[in-house]
Amino acid sequence: VQLQASGGGLVQAGGSLRLSCSASVSIFSIIAMGWYRQAPGKQRDLVATITNGGSTNYSDSVKGRFTISRDNAKNTVYLQMNSLKPEDTAVYYCNVHLGFPYGRDYWGQGTQVTVSS
Repeated sequence: VQLQASGGGLVQAGGSLRLSCSASVSIFSIIAMGWYRQAPGKQRDLVATITNGGSTNYSDSVKGRFTISRDNAKNTVYLQMNSLKPEDTAVYYCNVHLGFPYGRDYWGQGTQVTVSS
């Protein structure tokens, strides 16, 4: 299983970025996809997840600013990030939670998002 993430970069505070992540796995094995982030010296934290049925979950820190979505035909998850703040600066990791026959999570390589003040 491979996850290919893209879309990170440098943006000024108040700006927007869109992350995308494609998974090389059958959609029938995917339970949920999501994004996590890790700032320097901190643990990896949940940003947002979306289930196969379209249910979403967001961390309180990004609610109202970030939107997660999926294109099931492409096995791709997106994270639209608006009103970015310097505290959003982190490496963002794509995650896929798989059911049968895998029964585990897989992670993408991470993409850097830097928000300047």
